Amino acid sequence: MSTLDELFAARMATVVPGVIGAAAAAEVRSRLARAGWAGFGLVDRGSYERVDVVTEPALCERLVVMAAELTELPLQLREGWALRLGAGDYLLAHHDRVPEDRVVELTLDLSAAAVAGSEVHYRRRGQVYFRMPCAPGSLAVVERDPAVTCHHTYVSKRHAGAEVVRLILRAALPR
Repeated sequence: MSTLDELFAARMATVVPGVIGAAAAAEVRSRLARAGWAGFGLVDRGSYERVDVVTEPALCERLVVMAAELTELPLQLREGWALRLGAGDYLLAHHDRVPEDRVVELTLDLSAAAVAGSEVHYRRRGQVYFRMPCAPGSLAVVERDPAVTCHHTYVSKRHAGAEVVRLILRAALPR
């Protein structure tokens, strides 16, 4: 059972531009590539590559501190990973691992160039309420709970050679 405050509380969902520069993003992409992308492909769930973010502790900590300031919550990093999507790739909402409690999800766009139409959608009870466009260097800060799902939209095959790279972190109140 939820309280009225929990049901109707405003949740933060914002994009902060210019969080990381092009040169720094290229360095992070290079380290992620060396860590080894693992491919995933099931038509009903998604097609993408993923790597756990063990290569970026300083960047992850900096982003969590930034999110804590924005949300005015004492956040701690729970988990992190990176996704790489190329032409024809996507990640469906029903493949999203929905948090069991309230978390703040941070999505940092590490792409070398913007890819038109490649967005991250956040849905509350099935309805899109927030979109993060592919904007290199930007950071989305979104408060999530079990009613919120997320998916990464299809990267059109018209964008041959496109590469969308996103660092995703989940932070929450200390346990």
